[in-house]
Amino acid sequence: MTRPGPVTGDGADEREFVSPGRSAPETFAEPDRDVPSHTDVVARDFSTAVGGPVGRHALVGFQRFYTPLRVLLLVALIFLSLGWFTKAGCLQQRNADGVLSLDWQNNRAYASLCYSDTVPLYHAERLDEGVMPYVNHFYDKGPTGKTQERYMEYPVVTGMYQYGAMRVAKAWEALHTRFGIPGAIEVVLFFNVVAVGLALLWLLALWATTRLSAGARRPWDPMVMAASPLVIAQIFTNFDAIAIAAMAVGMLLWARRRPGWAGVAIGLGTAAKLYPAFLLIVLLVLCLRSGRLRPWSTATATALLAWLVVNLPVMIAAPRGWWEFFHRNSIRAVDIDSIYNVASSFTGGWVFGGTGPDGGASTLANILTLVFFLLIVAGVAYVGFTAPRRPRVAQLMFLLLAGFLLVNKVWSPQYSLWLVPLAVLAIPHTRILLAWMTLDALVWVPRMMYFLGVSNKGLPEQAFTATVLLRDLAVVGLCALVLRQIYRPEEDLVRTTFPSPYSSPLDDPHGGVLDGAPDARSQRAGSGARSGSSEALASG
Repeated sequence: MTRPGPVTGDGADEREFVSPGRSAPETFAEPDRDVPSHTDVVARDFSTAVGGPVGRHALVGFQRFYTPLRVLLLVALIFLSLGWFTKAGCLQQRNADGVLSLDWQNNRAYASLCYSDTVPLYHAERLDEGVMPYVNHFYDKGPTGKTQERYMEYPVVTGMYQYGAMRVAKAWEALHTRFGIPGAIEVVLFFNVVAVGLALLWLLALWATTRLSAGARRPWDPMVMAASPLVIAQIFTNFDAIAIAAMAVGMLLWARRRPGWAGVAIGLGTAAKLYPAFLLIVLLVLCLRSGRLRPWSTATATALLAWLVVNLPVMIAAPRGWWEFFHRNSIRAVDIDSIYNVASSFTGGWVFGGTGPDGGASTLANILTLVFFLLIVAGVAYVGFTAPRRPRVAQLMFLLLAGFLLVNKVWSPQYSLWLVPLAVLAIPHTRILLAWMTLDALVWVPRMMYFLGVSNKGLPEQAFTATVLLRDLAVVGLCALVLRQIYRPEEDLVRTTFPSPYSSPLDDPHGGVLDGAPDARSQRAGSGARSGSSEALASG
């Protein structure tokens, strides 16, 4: 650093070289912001491609356009585009006797790794017929070969999302026929409409997660969510981005001390997929420990109300169609990605009693799934009540959701996306998260090769289930790390990283009313440092 000196007689500018001092806090727009290129080895190494780590005396937070959120959204758009291109192989068309149809010949969906549930569901759920889900039924053959009456098998929000996308696709096709705008076969239009909506929902989840991370002074942590390999592999495999977005928004609203609206988001997410309701279990444990049950009661009441507002019309108009989701899940076979199938594949299939009378999961498998999940809930509650310091919301929620996936009889590949926002908030360790996400995303390859079949140069079952076991062990490792940081809070980066001398300790920046609340078991009960993180979120 130089300081201008007097101009000499020959016109030369004499400069005095001085050592730069620490900048005053008022010269920083965000003095508490974590700088990943200083604190994270992955970010530091990556930064060498763009000029190296941020200078020690750089002014952080004054950029008007390229804010962390906008950069993250831009990166997410790139990875969402890559996700679409991984499915594009299954959108190829062929002309057979003048009739255009999808070209899924020669196991293209598996050989090209482009399979997506969205494409076959367009016909399987009779969306191509333009009928209203839940009200109209159809017939197909069940696992035992017996003809059965069927309805839309998804929860109401997800089912109506598919119906809305179908109406848009059919309207586009009508415009193509009448006005000649660019078009494609209906199922391709349907997939693209669904994909646009899911991409927007993923961006919404990223926005909410970034706001939560900013409250923890770590706005760059969601980069691993924006650039996740799982986005490339699974974001357009099914409709799970709906519940993921609702869950992330619900957590953000809770963090901003709006439990009523948080409950609305949780209720809508539960109407799309069951797992957002698990957040209410976690909040109950933490609210009991802090003695603040009123916000939890508010969130639970509004969640139930929002769920009823969405579901009640369908329950009344088409009770049999509405019940189909619960019925199908009760008889659903053990998924090939589940730990039960892994055990069965290496033990000759005798462990869980084969299949039930309807061709689905055996009674033993269903009972074990329920019992193990209840044990997971009890274990998470035990951790929440016995930890030396009240755990953070994201930590307990990650444990509960990961435990549910590990013991559930179904772990569809896109379910791993559920864990991504929570992992970012609970485990801000870039290398560890990238290693898990990469491994989890790569499980897709042996899965498709297993479906391809050994006769078509695919893989045998044990080659696939071995990779599933590795994925499960990686998730168990993440849970172990979370547990370690819960019982050793001094190792939790969210609570212990001080980006600048002007920073103060954090309690739970995602905890809303729990942030800085008295902790019944903490030795520092009533003296926990109020970080102001919730106030920052509320003003954000």
